Amino acid sequence: MSGHNKWSKVKHIKGAADAKRSKLFSKLAKEIAVSARDGGGDPDLNARLRQAVTNAKKQSLPGDTIERAIKKGTGEIEGAAYEEACYEGFGAGGIAMIVEVITDNTNRAVADLRNIFNKNNGNMGSPGSVSHMFERKGEIKLPHSAGGEETLLEMALGAGAEDMASDGDGHVVITAHDQLAVVASALLQAEADIDSQQLVYMPQSVTEITDVAVARQVLRLFSALDDYDDTQNVFANFDISDEIMEQVEL
Repeated sequence: MSGHNKWSKVKHIKGAADAKRSKLFSKLAKEIAVSARDGGGDPDLNARLRQAVTNAKKQSLPGDTIERAIKKGTGEIEGAAYEEACYEGFGAGGIAMIVEVITDNTNRAVADLRNIFNKNNGNMGSPGSVSHMFERKGEIKLPHSAGGEETLLEMALGAGAEDMASDGDGHVVITAHDQLAVVASALLQAEADIDSQQLVYMPQSVTEITDVAVARQVLRLFSALDDYDDTQNVFANFDISDEIMEQVEL
């Protein structure tokens, strides 16, 4: 799983952002609306919507908010005209980053993200400038209570998964991008509890940051991009050792 499960050092960043419940709920509602717009409002017939609703319920998004987001997506009630976009760029030390957004104004989003990159010792790249360094994969997160590592690994591989890793936060199953729904469905049928499931950009290789100043700059940029209102996900190809992280946090 080269390049994956390297996020224990920066989970506090995403945790801090996701703790802002209004931002998290807005992110979940946007994903539901876009999923319903593109594939219809029936979760049983729309795999992406089913995933979005499942993720939203796991984060305690109220049922009426979910229903409203679906209806906005299908046009039953008026709502913002959202567009999906993916932007690429570089942080300090040449670290590659991909930012997924859902926005009602792509011109504003581009300008805002370019400003964030520039203010944090980075620069926005052209389409394709870093995406070739990543692979599109499916990611399924499960809590420790879902089962033992060996049992879940056997179950996941049997369902068509590519790999699985476990750490102090739980288990992460990786699938081919077009097998996410299939593997998730098999795990659910086996009564394994799933925290979330989504498509991700996984770096093909990871750059180890050994300079404290560079680490601070990269983490600051990652945090600023992740905290931007229209951001859905941020992916990057760096890792930071515990030793360097301790110095960054001083």
